[in-house]
Amino acid sequence: MVHMRRVNLVVFAALVAVGSASGICAQAHGPAAGSVSGVVRDSGGVPQIGAVVQLLRPDLTVLAVAYTDSEGWFTIPSVLPGKYALKAMGTSFLPSLRENVRVRTTTVVNLTLNTLYEAMQWLPSQPRSTGAQPDDWKWTLRSAANRPLLRWLEDGPLVVVSDGQGKTPKLKARLMATGQAGTFGESGERITSAVEETPSNSRELLARVDFAPATNGGMESMLGFRQDLGFAGSVQSVAAVAIHPEVEAGDADGVDEAAMRSWEDIDLGDEFEGEVGSTQVLARSFGASGNTVATMLPMVSAGYRAGNSTVSYRLATALPSRQGDDETEARAWLPELSMRNGKLAIERGLHQEIGWERRTDTSGMSVVVFADRLNNPVLEAMGRAGSGNSSSAPVSAAVLFDPASGLMRAAGPDFSAAGVMATLEKRLPGGNLIRVSYANGDALVMAASSTQPAVSSAGLAQALAAVHPRRAQMYSLSVSGTLDGTGTRWRASYRWQPEDTVTSVAPYASNAVEPYLNLHLRQPIHRCGDGASGFEALLDVRNLLAQGYRPYLMSDGSLLMFAQEQRGFQGGLAFTF
Repeated sequence: MVHMRRVNLVVFAALVAVGSASGICAQAHGPAAGSVSGVVRDSGGVPQIGAVVQLLRPDLTVLAVAYTDSEGWFTIPSVLPGKYALKAMGTSFLPSLRENVRVRTTTVVNLTLNTLYEAMQWLPSQPRSTGAQPDDWKWTLRSAANRPLLRWLEDGPLVVVSDGQGKTPKLKARLMATGQAGTFGESGERITSAVEETPSNSRELLARVDFAPATNGGMESMLGFRQDLGFAGSVQSVAAVAIHPEVEAGDADGVDEAAMRSWEDIDLGDEFEGEVGSTQVLARSFGASGNTVATMLPMVSAGYRAGNSTVSYRLATALPSRQGDDETEARAWLPELSMRNGKLAIERGLHQEIGWERRTDTSGMSVVVFADRLNNPVLEAMGRAGSGNSSSAPVSAAVLFDPASGLMRAAGPDFSAAGVMATLEKRLPGGNLIRVSYANGDALVMAASSTQPAVSSAGLAQALAAVHPRRAQMYSLSVSGTLDGTGTRWRASYRWQPEDTVTSVAPYASNAVEPYLNLHLRQPIHRCGDGASGFEALLDVRNLLAQGYRPYLMSDGSLLMFAQEQRGFQGGLAFTF
């Protein structure tokens, strides 16, 4: 029995030694290793023979290399659990990179190789304006969400970061029925039809037409096209036409305007961006005193990005839309028209700026120093006939007159201006955005009056002669967001500058809010299952408190109300399908 006990003790000690050795070995080798395998194909689904597949650490250093077999299959064994990246390379293809690959045991990752031409078709470009308000019906000709991107790796090659197939080509249409007042050439009922088409991953098309039903009122239409050029940027063209037979130009009846704008976005790596283009404009009035005017308005910009900061230069000749219209509307692309000495005049100028911008996911700030030269700045007034005068009493060869709204436009004196503009914005919880701006520059002002309107014995000509430039300041606050639960999208803004100013301070400012108090609402009434179609109610109120009005009493008894922005209202329904 003593002998048997000794034997049992020896066996037990051996088992303990083996278990200890196994534990030490397990501790030395760590967790059980896994593997990474998959198939490498081209964009047409054909397996690629002899393609090189690299397993990369998170810092993109090479950990292991494998080659695909006759069926495009590769296997990388003995991979410890963790997060890696895979890069596939083949002759005549751009390398393809799949990041954030989590390996546990056996992991399968399929990769797609693309040619340079295919990648160029997929590459999206940046929005023209990074501070644009979010809106699902803003002109999406520059949108390319969820499409593959190109990127330079530290070791040199240009790679396709994602293998996504892009959006499915689709057709999107929108109908709107609205009623509006207080807008030049657009008073009364309006019907709008818009169509957006994506015929391919690199091309997008947008068409829109606005007209007044059962009247001889004006019609506006636009057609936009965009072609992506890969890492070279994109080419875009917009054609817009406005026909207003009801607008009076002195003794002429009817005004037509057409504009064609073409430009190219240029991206040179992650650091440099540029834009160059021009707008050709043709306008004419009809009748014995009608005339035709044409001009070309070039523009160019360049920027250098370093991290979150961008330094830029911009030269422009066409002013942005005076009424904050989005880029789906024809009027956003048509320069404003007025009258000077009985002839049509196009509002234009020469704007140069140097700017600095810093932007993160939650905040942004910018400072711009500018110098402007403005020709034919538009002065807008509402005409009210005095007793014993006809409704057309204020009309003369000096103004464009819209009898439906009672609004008129004349050309003010040319002037030069220089100044500075600063903007701060912050994204609040819930997706709300607040933006504060300040600008210092010149604007046209009308002679200040006391409690009574100014009286002119010479009529409208003397009223316009009283307009002159003066240094002024501008402050603005804009808040926007979406209400939880109801899905209401709203934007409220207030822009103040001296009430005797009849033009804007910093008129070339991008995304500037409209003068004084404004409110914009979009309320979904019914949403379809896809979330992109359904009914919406629209409400847009501008200069709600009717601030900044400059009354001018004419010698014939008529009253003109000059203002930066007349109080305007627009409401209606929209159906998207």
